[in-house]
Amino acid sequence: MDFADYKQLTFERRDNGVLLITLDQPEKYNATDEQMHTELARVFSDVSADPETRVAVVTGAGKAFSAGGDLGMVQRMAGDHDRVSHMLSEMSDMVYNMINCEKPIVSAINGVAVGAGTVVALLADISVCAEDAKLGDGHVKLGVAAGDHAAILWPLLCGMAKARYYLLTGEMLDGAEAERIGMVSKALPRDQVFDESMRIAETLATGSQPAIRWTKRAMSNWLKMAGPIFDQSAAYEMLCFMGPDVVEGAAALREKREPEFPSARS
Repeated sequence: MDFADYKQLTFERRDNGVLLITLDQPEKYNATDEQMHTELARVFSDVSADPETRVAVVTGAGKAFSAGGDLGMVQRMAGDHDRVSHMLSEMSDMVYNMINCEKPIVSAINGVAVGAGTVVALLADISVCAEDAKLGDGHVKLGVAAGDHAAILWPLLCGMAKARYYLLTGEMLDGAEAERIGMVSKALPRDQVFDESMRIAETLATGSQPAIRWTKRAMSNWLKMAGPIFDQSAAYEMLCFMGPDVVEGAAALREKREPEFPSARS
């Protein structure tokens, strides 16, 4: 399979069918604009169908894994029904294509992962995170419901109490805490994250392929059973893009101040 038509993801084939995928917009901390979002929505379908790939490793170029949704994209979506409908479709593709990918996915979380970045970072089958990396969902601070992936995934990873806390407050946590509560598979010093991710990928790539892939397929049914929860949360997130809070949330983030949401005014 030819990955040459991707613009913001780069690909490197390693030994034994390991495919390294890099979110490659380091000048903006790999934030997901419309182009990258589209590419992330389809890439894992292509990986699944690629006969040369046994394992995919995903990381970010530069200091970040992904700083989440690009603010310009957020502002373009606000109040635009067609853009919001398109994003809902792509959001579903991103989540379900990762779940349904026949090949195991390893994330090397080398830095901050927020919003859309955490979809790829945490939906990976195995996640290796820098101890000092900051992780978070952050949707509520933008003024939209926690859609993307969080409602389907976080309660399974860390339990309902912690999931409610972080998703309702929008607070960030570091990689060490994420490992402690079960959000990531491993947390290591930053300079060890990539090498350990590649070691794990090599182990998966040289193991029994039917055994590994069918084990993934069976465990993915936990997520598939929660599919209606994801579909509802994604729809609620997109519904919020049609209201006024997201406009204020995006402005506050751009201006680096606390938001004053219209819905919270007395």
